[in-house]
Formats: sequence, structure tokens, C-alpha cells
Amino acid sequence: MQILLIHSDFIEYETKKSTPVAEKIDDDLKKGRMEEVLTVFVAVEKSDEDKIESAASQTVAEIKKVTEQVKTNRVMLYPYAHLSSSLSSPKTAIETLKKIEELLKEAQFEVKRAPFGWYKSFTIKCKGHPLSELSRTIRIGEEKCVIVLKETEKQEVVSEALKSEAKATSYWHILTPDGELLKPEEFDFKGHDNLKKFVNYEIHKSRAVDKIPPHVELMRRLELADYEPGSDSGNMRFYPKGRLMKSLIENYVLEETAKMGAMEVETPLMYDMNHPTLKKYLDRFPARQYSIEADKKQLFLRFAACFGQFLMNHDMTISYRNLPLRMVELTRYSFRKEQSGELVGLRRLRAFTMPDMHSLCKDMEEATEQFNEQYNMCINVLSKIGINLSDFEVAIRFTRDFYEENRDFIVGLVKTVNKPVLIELWDQRFFYFVLKFEFNYIDAMDKASALSTVQIDVENAERYGIKYIDSTGAEKRPFILHCSPSGAIERCIYALLEKANMNSEKGIVPMFPVWLSPTQVRVIPVSGKNLQYAEDVASKIEVNSKCRVDIDDREETVGKKIRDAGMEWTPYVVVVGDKEENEGNIMVTIRRESLPNKPANVKMSLQELYEMISKEISGFPYKRHPLAMKLSARPRFV
Repeated sequence: MQILLIHSDFIEYETKKSTPVAEKIDDDLKKGRMEEVLTVFVAVEKSDEDKIESAASQTVAEIKKVTEQVKTNRVMLYPYAHLSSSLSSPKTAIETLKKIEELLKEAQFEVKRAPFGWYKSFTIKCKGHPLSELSRTIRIGEEKCVIVLKETEKQEVVSEALKSEAKATSYWHILTPDGELLKPEEFDFKGHDNLKKFVNYEIHKSRAVDKIPPHVELMRRLELADYEPGSDSGNMRFYPKGRLMKSLIENYVLEETAKMGAMEVETPLMYDMNHPTLKKYLDRFPARQYSIEADKKQLFLRFAACFGQFLMNHDMTISYRNLPLRMVELTRYSFRKEQSGELVGLRRLRAFTMPDMHSLCKDMEEATEQFNEQYNMCINVLSKIGINLSDFEVAIRFTRDFYEENRDFIVGLVKTVNKPVLIELWDQRFFYFVLKFEFNYIDAMDKASALSTVQIDVENAERYGIKYIDSTGAEKRPFILHCSPSGAIERCIYALLEKANMNSEKGIVPMFPVWLSPTQVRVIPVSGKNLQYAEDVASKIEVNSKCRVDIDDREETVGKKIRDAGMEWTPYVVVVGDKEENEGNIMVTIRRESLPNKPANVKMSLQELYEMISKEISGFPYKRHPLAMKLSARPRFV
């Protein structure tokens, strides 16, 4: 049994459509609302099937404990299959949910239960206190019941910076390209819908997930990624096509940092929590850590590459001639113990892949120059990945002193993107940085997710004992820039999927950039006798364009093969039959030029196709397709 417990101001739902396994319900169950309630999302699992009574009883015991903690006797039971990938049969699920409802009513709780097997819209408002988002895994064995508390306040390692962040007073403004600094209530958001959503998200800090975003279904249907039930929440499995996309983005970002002169390094995954230097840094970084114990040491899993790179910098001999000095590491993985109610799909994870570049600069002038250069690099990197300026909103955060001394520089950043940005201003510095920006993607759920970021760090050179020798032979402390050109790689894929979904709703055919598409060209033979010719065509395309080509040799109709290629967002689909064999030309469906239900079919020569594909993928990393060229030889992952 998996349960997610949300202490809510209210929850309301409405059934929309029944599924084949839907329970029969009366009209009064088609809608429901409760206020001042503990909402319990429930997934009944296969392991519960022969233990319904005990599973229901133990689940009720856990619900009772939480109701006592949050002081409510009102419970909404909501079946929620997304909590598990090992679900029970529908019959068992309905029986178990009804048993939980019955036991709660016997215990004098006011209970409502949303119906099983129906598509439902729902709205929930989480109260947001420390116990308002909890989850439990309930395992019933032959002799005992094991309860896994996924969020345990007593065991959580929380940095002083995170505590300070909760107490910090933020002053929010909108800064326009003309340099006008306005309070949000003074700004006209007409034509800036996403900025308005971003401002609301940041000011109200509602991170909890109340709906499953569209990318979750897409990442599974496209066989890119999925939840891993054998790991902690927020740790994903990546299938071959998803791993391919990840590795291409990783290689691209590392190449862009190399062009800037960054040296790639590799550092450990875990560090001593009581190391004097690291302990101080932990308390200045606003993140929750995973902690483990080994050899009587308390260790933490890194949440960025800062630790290893800074310890390396400390041991280096650095001259002013070496500055700015840049180092980069692609962390696979970084770990942050995000709160369970915030975890969903690829948007917010506990283990993620992060390109992390640090630049040592001789003074603030050089630091701001590098900041501006990296700001522009981040815009370019996201654009090449497929996330354009119009797709994200900018946040710039700084102290009041820094703004007053560097106002023209900050306005220049806004002019670069040529649109208003959100400003967060602090009277005093709570963290190690004085200036920071993020590019934030706003998804279909109106949630914001930070992608690229750069920070100017004014503390850690002193803390880690990092120094350089200036032209007079004196030792100096550098300023340090922290830069992630793309943000987490998983989050880039999330943004691409969410963008594709929103494009689809606007009548735009969804697709990935061609260089990132797992299959770039699919060749479809009209019949078995055209298979050899299809293989020849595929081989020529692969060699001459250096792209990923596959062949749909399955015993399906041509129409189904074409539809399946479309469902996989294949950029180029080539159909070859007797006519193509005889004429030597090919018919190509070009996805980027197609409309829904109106494919763009173009007759061309193979040479024309080579040139078209090469133009799209030139300058980007290339990797072979990880799956067999023929679809009939491929396994299914989902």
C-alpha cells in the first residue's frame, strides 16, 4: 500500500469519464468536496491482494496517527494509481478502499471516498505546514507490518541556509528592459501571462503537486523514463531512448563549457559532514541532504559539484595569469532530499544529473564580465536544446547593496532578454552569493522549474582557503561563479515534453529537435518484397547523413506503421514501395512542416534528404541508436 497524506484547506473533485474498470456509482459520488480535511491518496498494490483486511487495518492506523497530529477528524480517500507501478487488480483495489472507508467510519471519522476507475478533475489546497505533506509505504508480512516513513522530520538534515531562507524577507519587483522597477501590483501583466504565473508561484511558494503534469504520461509512452519502485522516491529509471537523449544533452553542454575553456574534472559522490570546511558550507547552502553513516563517520551525498571542485582549487597553485579559471563536472548524480509532496516525474527529483561549472575571477569586475558571458551562453544552450527565450521566465535575485552599486549591469541583463523579469531583493545576504539568475520554465500546471543559473559567490574562496598569486606576488582571494548552463538534464527533457504537449494543444505537431530525436529517420517498406530496398535506403541515409535510422519491418499495415512513427515524433518518415524502387526517388513525411491530420509529404531524391538532415544536425553531438535497427527485433519497455 502506498499513501500520500495532504492536510488540506479543501479538496474537491468531479468525475469526467469512466474507464473500463470503473466502479458503478450513484450521482452523489460524481462530485465531492471537503474542507479542513486530511486528503489521503491511496494506491493499493499487488502485495496487498491476499491481505486486504490487514492492509486496510494498518492503513487506517496510520491515517489515525496523522489525523491526531494535524487535529482533524475529516478524511477524503482518493484512489491514485500514480503512487505505484505495481498495482493490485481493480477488484482488490475497490474492496480495499471500501474497507478503509468502513473502518474509518466505525472509528467516528467523517469520510468521503472518490470513486475508483474514473477520470476526475480535482483541486486541492495544501496547508503548507511541516506535517502537511507526508507519505507512507505499508508492507504487510506474515509476522509483522513494516511502515516506511518517507518524510521524517527528525532524520532530515536541514541546512542553516534553508532555515534562513524560510525566515528571509523578500521584496518582489518587476524590472523592465527600460530599467523601470515596479511592484508586482503596479505592473501591467497584459501579454505576459507566464510571467504572471511565475510571480504567483514564487510569491506563494506552492511547491506541492496537486495534479500529474502531462510530461509524466509522455515520458512513459515514448519509453524515455519511468518511476523506479525499487528505489527512493524521486529516483528514476531511464530506458535506452531516454538515456540516449540524456547523453546527447550532456555531451552538448560539456562541449559548450569546453569552448569557454572549462577543464572537466571528476570528484566524489559523498563527503564527511563534520569536515570543518564542508560543515560551514552546508550551513550556507539552501538544500536538504541525504545522510549516511560509514566507519563511524556521518557522510552526506553531494547536492552539487562545489565540494570536490573547491577542495581541488584549495590544493592548486594558481596565478593571476590563469584567471578566469574554469572547471566543470557533470554530476551523475547530485542528490537533494526534496519534500515528497513536491516530487513528480522529471520536474523535481532527488537524484539528478547536473552540469556544474565554477569560475575563479580576480575581482568583482571580472566576475560581472564572466557572469554576463555565461548568462548569454545559457540562453544559447537552452535555445539549441529546444527551449527558447519565449519558453522561460527570468528571475534575478540580489541584495539591495549589490543592486545600488551595479544597477546598470542588472538592467543590461534585462535588456539582453528584452522582456520584463522578476526581481527578488533582500536587505541582507542570507546565502553565500550576492547575485543570482535563473531561467524558469512554466509548465501546464503553472509550476515553475529552474533551468540555467549563474551565481556570484563571495564567501567560499575564504572558507575553502582558495587563493591566487597576483602580479606583485601577493596572495589574493578570487570571486567564484557557480554556473549550470542547462540546469538538471532531466529537467530539460521535462521542459521539452511539457512544451511539446502545450504545442499539441495549440494545434502544432509535437516533436523534439532533430538532433535529440531517438529515431531521426524511419524507413517503412510497403510490403515484404520492398524490405531489401528499404534496408539499402536506410543504410545510405545512415552513412551519408550520419543520423539514426530504423526500419519498420513489422507485419502491420503501412497506415499503422506511419501512425506509430508519428506517435514516436519521428522527424522524417520515408515510405518505399515498388514505385520508389523503380523511380529512385522517395516520399518523405517531414514532421516539422506537418499539421495535425495533414502530414507534409514531399517527393525528393536521397541526396536532397541527406542535405536536409545534415543541415539540421550539423554541429551537434551524434550517438548511434541504442536499439536494433529493425523494429521487429526490439523489446518493449512500457
